[in-house]
Amino acid sequence: MNANTPADRLIKRSTTKPFAEVCAGVEDACKANKFGLIGVVDLQAKMAAKGVAFDRPCTVFEVCNPQKAKGVLTANMDIATALPCRLAIYTEEGKTVLSTMKPTEMLGMYDAPGVEAEAEDVEATMTAIMDALVA
Repeated sequence: MNANTPADRLIKRSTTKPFAEVCAGVEDACKANKFGLIGVVDLQAKMAAKGVAFDRPCTVFEVCNPQKAKGVLTANMDIATALPCRLAIYTEEGKTVLSTMKPTEMLGMYDAPGVEAEAEDVEATMTAIMDALVA
């Protein structure tokens, strides 16, 4: 299950849609896929608040499906260190990029037999959310 390169461990999409437009659609895309938005971190603003200039917009959305989370946490509480799923949205070379770690890769780091189906389902859902945002 382990990928060979960092790029193999990610699900990435890009679009010419404006950054703000993509970010504005995250909550609805999550709801449409039975996921909830737990938190939002504007990394550019957080860095600026700490006196660090960072000139590229980057927002990280924390999303979760509580039933899926319960399933994997029941198998191994250490998986809490990988929850919730994070969806990073940033700009690169004139495009808006969406990126997230593959749940199948992340859960492969834990001793949690039986969570493969949950991880695959979450991965499919994260892909659907991202695809909806770039469509």
